Amino acid sequence: MSHTVITSTTSAGRTSGDGALNLGYTRTIPGLLKLGQMLALLVAFLCVRCARGWPSWAAFQYFEVVALWFLMAFLVFFLMHLFRLQAKMPCINWPLTEFFHYSVGTVLVVIASIVGAVKSGGVSALVAGSVFGFIATFLMAVSLWTSYSVTCGSHQTGAAV
Repeated sequence: MSHTVITSTTSAGRTSGDGALNLGYTRTIPGLLKLGQMLALLVAFLCVRCARGWPSWAAFQYFEVVALWFLMAFLVFFLMHLFRLQAKMPCINWPLTEFFHYSVGTVLVVIASIVGAVKSGGVSALVAGSVFGFIATFLMAVSLWTSYSVTCGSHQTGAAV
């Protein structure tokens, strides 16, 4: 009867590429898209929040809720990539989670932006909020497309036919 012993060692020192903060992510396309989405949603939220005399209370409450929810969600995803937290939770399929979130977010933000543009009543701050909502929708659609190519794209196999 043979026994196999496997030993593993850990080192206390860190290499320069093993830092806790991944600042290089902010210079990648997905990182820049997330920053752009957060900025567009923040400006859209602030434009609607600071506007006086909403013509349709329910429409702009919905716009605020959607903008703030996805702003916070994208901030969480951005911080997870920035601090490399997704590697510490391997039980969650993060690309699929982000793909699902982008798909739901794109639909809800475009609906909120359309309703906000229709119900703005000529109030310039509400029109600006809707425009920034459309900008965020475009950035989310680009992220959805790139996330789809990573999550659901064609996978090459090493087998030759």
